[in-house]
Amino acid sequence: MKIATWNVNSVKSRLQHLTEWLRLASPDVVLLQELKCVTDAFPAIEIEDLGYNVAVVGQKTYNGVAILSKLPLEVEAETLPGDATDEQARYIEAVIGTVRIASLYLPNGNPVGTEKYEYKLAWMERLHHHAKRLLSLDEAFVLGGDYNVIPTPDDVYDPKAFEGDALFQPRTLAAYRKIMNLGLTEAFTALNPEVGRYTWWDYRSGAWQKDHGARIDHLLLSPQAADRLVASGVDRTPRGWEKPSDHTPVWCELSNG
Repeated sequence: MKIATWNVNSVKSRLQHLTEWLRLASPDVVLLQELKCVTDAFPAIEIEDLGYNVAVVGQKTYNGVAILSKLPLEVEAETLPGDATDEQARYIEAVIGTVRIASLYLPNGNPVGTEKYEYKLAWMERLHHHAKRLLSLDEAFVLGGDYNVIPTPDDVYDPKAFEGDALFQPRTLAAYRKIMNLGLTEAFTALNPEVGRYTWWDYRSGAWQKDHGARIDHLLLSPQAADRLVASGVDRTPRGWEKPSDHTPVWCELSNG
């Protein structure tokens, strides 16, 4: 099972890119973030014509997540548990075959020192509690998406440039480590020890051309899923297309369980 995650930064604006990449890469499961459309406006027909089942949680103008799957999927959750008042479309979870898979769009949190940053930290704490509960089920699961977290200085072209950024704050990194320390495995770094492999490049200042990027999109695996991990990587191709998303797909492959 090949699972990919991609922040498309507006599915309507990037539909041609998305369908082209689906044809080229042919992943079994795709996790999308930042759809920027309501659920009913998602281009389901175009995606289904390529052989995918679709599950979407949309929101007007902002956020939005989806799961595309060549296999039947059973949606288990359309919000991250822990805050019934949270109306932002940032989480969807489904069971696909023998794997539970979630697409998540973790809050950016900027600027630091505002309620946006506190919301980010609270969301990460909720994710920690949910991941802990999922681990108690003793099953294979993947929590994939745009985490808006730069895990280490090796994951950004210039750590000093991000010292004041919510993605690289000590409290952010501590919250991320707390989630990882439950016993999860990050698919890309597990099989790719080299540094300087990024998943996001700013649109400004020629960042893509200079490879001034950051690695903020991650696939976190439960021990049962990590035991089945056979390959992982970053597909830079779509970022080089005309009018691209500022993110590029990240993928992993699990053996049949």
